[in-house]
Order: sequence, then C-alpha cells, then structure tokens
Amino acid sequence: MKTARGLTRRHLLGMGVAGAGLAVSGVARAASCALTPAQTAGPFYPRITGDVDWDLTQIAGAPGRAEGEVIEITGRVLDTACRPIAGVAIDVWQANRSGRYDHPLDSGNANPLDANFQSFARIETDADGAYRILTIRPGSYPATANWVRPPHIHYMAHAVGRELLTTQMYFADDPLNDADRIFGSLSPGERARVAVSFDQRRADGVAKGTFDLIVG
Repeated sequence: MKTARGLTRRHLLGMGVAGAGLAVSGVARAASCALTPAQTAGPFYPRITGDVDWDLTQIAGAPGRAEGEVIEITGRVLDTACRPIAGVAIDVWQANRSGRYDHPLDSGNANPLDANFQSFARIETDADGAYRILTIRPGSYPATANWVRPPHIHYMAHAVGRELLTTQMYFADDPLNDADRIFGSLSPGERARVAVSFDQRRADGVAKGTFDLIVG
C-alpha cells in the first residue's frame, strides 16, 4: 500500500490537483483505520443481570442517578478498510466514581459501591456501525501496592458467536496514564488510538468523546 511519504511531487503533479486530493484523502482515511490494540479484559467482567441498556448513569426502576461526572461516548465499529460493521454487540463495563467494580472479586476494595450506577451495558451497532453510551468518568484504583490503574472503560465487541476485540478506553488528559503498565505496554501510535479527549460538550454541558473500534 502506498503511503503519503511514497507520493512524490512528480506523482502528484501527474495526477492533477483533483486526483492528488483524492489520493491523499484516501491514504489519510486508510491510516485512520489501523486496528484498535487489544487489551486484557481484567478480572472484573461482570455477571450479566438486570438493566444493561446504553445509559449507565441510571438503573431502570431506581430513583437516583449515578455519582460522578457524566460523559457521553459515541463511535463506530469499522473494519481496516474503514467500512462500518452493523449488528456488532458491544459489552461495556467499568468502575464507578470511587474506582470500585460491582463484582465479587473486587470485594477487598474499601471504596463504596454506587447503588445507582449500572456499571455494565450491552449495546449493538446500528446500520452505520455506530453506538452511543452515557456513563460517568470512572475513578482510579490500586492494582497492586505500587501500581495505580488510571481511569479506563472496558470494551468487548463480538459478532456471530466470535469475539472481535477486547480493549480498554483511556482518558487522554489523565496523569496516571504514563505510569500504567497496561497502557504503557502500547506503542505511541497504539496509545493514541485508545486515549480519548473529552474536549466537546453537549448543550447541557455533558462532555463528549469519540471512541471507534477498528477490528480485523
């Protein structure tokens, strides 16, 4: 495959202005659809019970809402040719604001559970490969005596009975990222593909971020 570096001045002039623009655009688009790096699911994949819809900030039938900063995450599931994949099931799970998972194996964590936080969602991509969730920014927590995991959200995408990708989404502005053993195991380019900036806001003030899943 040609890269932008491989397109010489002579090639661009030969194609003409319109052709050159299309070629560069095509290369840039292909580069944007590099595989999302796989990451561990960790020990806290939830038991699937109760409400599992797209809004993790509220449990169906519960009177309150989850504690913490509300965020909206949108994105698409694409293949490496940037084609959307419809009908992909995505499992999303995370810790609550205090860094506690609603899971029996996290029982040693002294931080409190949040009775109004859903903690898990199972959603499906639409005809454009798109998904959306409303959740809260999770807290950090100690993985070992000398290792604190930064805020992150787990994703597992699967279709037709097979797992497509398991990964983790990070917050680009978090200072704990640099010292994290799992995030730090990635190359700089891979880190950029799983670290999301929440630099846009909805009309109601909720921060928005985009996290695409590129699967092979």
